[in-house]
Amino acid sequence: VPPSAPFLSSLYPGLEFQNDFYRSSIPRLETPESLYSGELASGGYLSLSKVVPFSHYAGTLLLLLAGVACLRGIGRWTNPQYRQFITILEATHRNQSSENKLAAPDPILPCLFPFLRKESRGGPSRRGVALLRPEPLHRGTADTLLNRVKKLPCQITSYLVAHTLGRRMLYPGSVYLLQKALMPVLLQGQARLVEECNGRRAKLLACDGNEIDTMFVDRRGTAEPQGQKLVICCEGNAGFYEVGCVSTPLEAGYSVLGWNHPGFAGSTGVPFPQNEANAMDVVVQFAIHRLGFQPQDIIIYAWSIGGFTATWAAMSYPDVSAVILDASFDDLVPLALKVMPDSWRGLVTRTVRQHLNLNNAEQLCRYQGPVLLIRRTKDEIITTTVPEDIMSNRGNDLLLKLLQHRYPRVMAEEGLQVVRQWLEASSQLEEASIYSRWEVEEDWCLSVLRSYQAEHGPDFPWSVGEDMSADGRRQLALFLARKHLHNFEATHCTPLPAQNFQMPWHL
Repeated sequence: VPPSAPFLSSLYPGLEFQNDFYRSSIPRLETPESLYSGELASGGYLSLSKVVPFSHYAGTLLLLLAGVACLRGIGRWTNPQYRQFITILEATHRNQSSENKLAAPDPILPCLFPFLRKESRGGPSRRGVALLRPEPLHRGTADTLLNRVKKLPCQITSYLVAHTLGRRMLYPGSVYLLQKALMPVLLQGQARLVEECNGRRAKLLACDGNEIDTMFVDRRGTAEPQGQKLVICCEGNAGFYEVGCVSTPLEAGYSVLGWNHPGFAGSTGVPFPQNEANAMDVVVQFAIHRLGFQPQDIIIYAWSIGGFTATWAAMSYPDVSAVILDASFDDLVPLALKVMPDSWRGLVTRTVRQHLNLNNAEQLCRYQGPVLLIRRTKDEIITTTVPEDIMSNRGNDLLLKLLQHRYPRVMAEEGLQVVRQWLEASSQLEEASIYSRWEVEEDWCLSVLRSYQAEHGPDFPWSVGEDMSADGRRQLALFLARKHLHNFEATHCTPLPAQNFQMPWHL
């Protein structure tokens, strides 16, 4: 309570105080009760002026959502395909029979084809089909317990390198980030195969439990005679059937069966050699037992690293019609040493031989049928030096090993030397010059080979050329090399034109 004016006047005699003025100059103090009562009187945070606009906003939003739902319902009701889909879906729920299936242009799993082979002695087991293993050590160098203990750290290191860095470097298409980046392109390619080529997608169950994603295009109903033949395509280490080498035989008019490596896109698993062979085995089984193609009507076509599964199929199914290897190689070890430091030479060789052994030439030599090799003259991947050095192309070694196995007498010193000269040619003009220099008579070569085949049979290796002159062996070696290898002036990843897709030569 403020003091009164008389009391202040007694304290300060010279001054006069008026009660009204003094009281008007002192601010009015409000008690907490008055503050609370004024806040409640005005409504505070729950005032009616704030609640009403909020309810308007919420009501408007609900009306918009209801309108969108109505428009969507009207759009679906007026769509005959959607009404057919709903009808089939309701019928399927009411009657779970095989006749009621959803009519979709591209079912994700039209069939899950299981591994058909029965386990037998020497046949495929649950772990996988048979592979060619490295030759065992000689009896004199057999491992003792002490040697095994000494080698254990190296074996552990090789295993870790193969299952971490090595596998991803060898098959970059299995890396998740790359697949994520390519997924829109893969989906477009898959839709194109289904819509434009009437492709049928299926997943195959391999003996190791991996699901292999495949795409089949049937041309048997067309007027083209090539449609009666099935081309099984084996993609490269970053290739997918959606955008891979299947386009070449498709443009040439063949029936095509493409598949993805284990761990690539729709396929499960990890792309190690054993899993690769298991996948190829179920693909061939699917082509024969489900699609109805005879082995004599099947052509194996591979690009780059796909040569491993192609040569395995040729070795395991010797009745297939032909094998075409485009930009492939003979062995992985030289190419692996090319990209790794020299100090890792021992580790790289051991790792490849034990865990990533892609021995294409060894497998191809077990096949008796026609073979065509396509060499890229500007290949930058399977050359061990530079692309301009065509003699470092490992396709040359694949050809030489094949010819030396099939025609060992012809590919003696004279024949081997002249074939190497022919392989050094980087253009068609140089090839023709070497061919004409040795005056190769093709009619004579054909007559010699046919006579030997009629007398001794078709099984390789042949002993033709053992009683032949050096010039005759040179002519025959050049003739065979030209029949088994064709050049394509392009880099490694250039798509092969349909006109370059030709059937291999055979007698």
